[in-house]
Amino acid sequence: MIFKFQTIVKDDERAFLTRDGKFERLLGPGRFTAFDYGRRLAAEVVKVGRVELASDRALRIAHTHPQVAADNFEIVQLGANEVAIVSLDGEPKHMVMPNTTRAFWKAVTRVEVERIDADAEMRVAKRYLDKLDLARMPIVVHAVVEAHEAGLLFVDGKLTERLPAGRHAFWAVGRTVKITKVDTRPTPLEVTAQEILTKDRVGIRVTLTAFTRVVDPEKAALASGDVANTIYRLVQFAIREAVATRTLDEILAARDTIDREIRAFVAARAGDLGVEIGEIGVKDVILPGDIRELLNKVVEAERTAKANLIRRQEETAATRSLLNTARLMEDNPLLLRLKELEALEKLVEKVGRIDLHTGGATGGFDALLQNLYRLRGEADGKTG
Repeated sequence: MIFKFQTIVKDDERAFLTRDGKFERLLGPGRFTAFDYGRRLAAEVVKVGRVELASDRALRIAHTHPQVAADNFEIVQLGANEVAIVSLDGEPKHMVMPNTTRAFWKAVTRVEVERIDADAEMRVAKRYLDKLDLARMPIVVHAVVEAHEAGLLFVDGKLTERLPAGRHAFWAVGRTVKITKVDTRPTPLEVTAQEILTKDRVGIRVTLTAFTRVVDPEKAALASGDVANTIYRLVQFAIREAVATRTLDEILAARDTIDREIRAFVAARAGDLGVEIGEIGVKDVILPGDIRELLNKVVEAERTAKANLIRRQEETAATRSLLNTARLMEDNPLLLRLKELEALEKLVEKVGRIDLHTGGATGGFDALLQNLYRLRGEADGKTG
């Protein structure tokens, strides 16, 4: 028994049999027994189910025992512009990089290799997108372009294609690939100008809102590295130009004119950036504290003067009305009497109780009736 070599190999295993360290054969499942005088034989048992083996060992065996390698290994050797997707039992498992050699056991596993010429086929085919974990693929550049965006494909720093909305992926093998997404929706831009001196040397700050939209993504990408910041600076220049040539009163009175001037200034230069300028409006003009107090006093004085003028006009109209009434009553005693009765009526409305005395020199209720009768008689006589 001391000259007997024996090993057992399971179904999911294989054994490398060597004699004096030199590969001799590959043992399959079962019990192996051999005469081993001098203990020269050795067996290395390895798992083969969905397991990768060292590529240098596989190449060495393929060189000395090509039939053994062909029956048991799938050796993948790629060039500089090639990639491969290795599927085990129909399930994509491995991505083989360019200039790489990898070997897989196919003794108990169905191994399928899809070779891709990345030099001739830059775009990753849709059938591969579902098989790849793109987040873990350094040789694949991918992006999802939304409906409101435009995608720009740069290859080795050169703009080559405008990408429509959808999912896109490209092989970055032997080239530098970059996907830039540009938002084409109208975008509000808040601009707060620095302190600006007006023509009459008053320091103010102007807050402005502008709406911009990228209409030519290719031109926008090539003209400026930061389109939004460029538009921001242009609007600042336009505000300075509009404010520095006007006095404070002109600025406060002509905001619509300032809006149009700023829009014209920016729109004339934004066209070269592939940007369309929409509405531009001055939101607020911030004045220094002392100037604000003076303006408040001026406004208060103007309103007070206007109120006094209106009050005098009303007093004049009331006086003129009284004069006309007095002239009518002078020519018409009956009208004067009616005015007296109206005054008496207003006075009586505030009196809770009236006492009439019949005795004495006042004449009482009878005197009141006689006076009313005499008033009626005088009126009838004047009418006759």
